[in-house]
Amino acid sequence: MNPKSVEDFLESSAGAHFSGLLLDESGLGKSELDQPTTSNAESFHRQPFIIGVAGGASSGKTSVCNMIIEQLHDQRVVLVNQDSFYYDLTVEELTRVQDYNFDHPDAFDTEKLLTCMENLKLGEAVDIPNYDLKTYKKILPARKVNPSHVIILEGILIFHDPRVRELMNMKIFVDTDADVRLARRIRLDTAEKGRDIGTVLDQYSKFVKPAFDDFILPTKKYADIIIPRGGDNHVAIDLIVQHIHTKLGQHDLCKIYSNLYVIQTTFQIRGMHTIIRDAETTTHDFIFYADRLIRLVVEHGLGHLPFKEKQVTTPTGSVYIGVDFCKRLCGISVIRSGESMENALRACCKGIKIGKILIHREGDNVNISKFAKRHF
Repeated sequence: MNPKSVEDFLESSAGAHFSGLLLDESGLGKSELDQPTTSNAESFHRQPFIIGVAGGASSGKTSVCNMIIEQLHDQRVVLVNQDSFYYDLTVEELTRVQDYNFDHPDAFDTEKLLTCMENLKLGEAVDIPNYDLKTYKKILPARKVNPSHVIILEGILIFHDPRVRELMNMKIFVDTDADVRLARRIRLDTAEKGRDIGTVLDQYSKFVKPAFDDFILPTKKYADIIIPRGGDNHVAIDLIVQHIHTKLGQHDLCKIYSNLYVIQTTFQIRGMHTIIRDAETTTHDFIFYADRLIRLVVEHGLGHLPFKEKQVTTPTGSVYIGVDFCKRLCGISVIRSGESMENALRACCKGIKIGKILIHREGDNVNISKFAKRHF
């Protein structure tokens, strides 16, 4: 792979147990919807890291998502809720809304959800439906969602359809005790939705609990990570965020070349890249910030060299166990771009010897010339 192609690549409970969708006189639910197979379109752009967060109603999924988003502050993150993809209720269903099971898989427009997620994965902006839980219909305007580094898909049944699961890079199940979930639901529905506690308990026993047992809990086995206590489990969320940062820092080239390391981006690095890419940046500023970036690359590279432990005594007489730098270190500068990095290497490695290599092409042949001269 020549340098140009590498550069291009880098850019590039009690009560009736009912699990049907709509409670009617016969006790039968709507038949399952036909599910056509979606195509596996591939693209050459950097695909987003997709996280699925599932769990029972009022388990703390939203809190977990918000905490992940807050800690991923240096990445573009978008949250997609499965609740946005409820079907509009018909006139007949609206007259019997109390008998409609909103926790059933057929209550969701999974095909629409798949289309939106696949387009986001392909780097295309999408319109997410804006579903009104008071009128039980979609309202305008829809929510415009742009492609992002991280996409979090949250919902009670996002692990139910295998096609949706296959889109995810990480699957999280928020596991919260049933009593806690019921208490939260009672508090939410009575305080914010104005329902009486009897109606809440009736809906819970007829729909919520049976749907959890029949559809939601069985998908727990698909989870990569199970978080007990939801948003109260700060340790688990911190570990998840660290793993996401690691995955986001792994460039596509790292999957091809095992000895290639890519420095994880920060606001400092992005800021300096912004300056050196700005056509109005002065030559002096360009050199200054380019040297800073080069110094970071050299420091990062030195961190991957072999080392051995070394014990020293501090001026206060304490013993410190540290590491000893790699000995007999030399540098190889590839002309011409490598010459711009020599000063940074000399500044980091005292007395290092640097040789030079010139790579040039003659027709289809690549020739390498070595310069035996060492620079100090």
